[in-house]
Amino acid sequence: MSDVVLEIEDRRFEAALLPEEAPASVERFRELLPLETTVKHVRWSGYAVFVEEFGEGSPDLTDLPRENHRVYPSRGDVLLYPGYENVPEILLACGSTAFRSPAGELAGNHIAIVEDARSELAALEVDVLENGSKPITIREA
Repeated sequence: MSDVVLEIEDRRFEAALLPEEAPASVERFRELLPLETTVKHVRWSGYAVFVEEFGEGSPDLTDLPRENHRVYPSRGDVLLYPGYENVPEILLACGSTAFRSPAGELAGNHIAIVEDARSELAALEVDVLENGSKPITIREA
């Protein structure tokens, strides 16, 4: 059962939220939706893309606790990073990923899992790496 949809150009990914594992983070993530912004390639983390622009009026995320946090997410994992040591962001792992910044390793709260089209994630990562940022819409299913 999908809870959210991520639409990146002509690609569509459905994801299941993890409210039992990360209740506060999932609730705060839902407050951001619908979200229309851009997705970029990570510079430091490996095979992943991320969103760092949540728009005006976005809630402050720095009070979120660490819950279900990951430094090494698996393909299809969606992390919400509240911005403890860096800027807040949403990371989508497209392959081998070590979540980090110039300041070192970061641990993001694991809030969702892409349920299908995991093979398409590798193609997305290459496309964003080679061709630059893409528009993304994240919304409730």
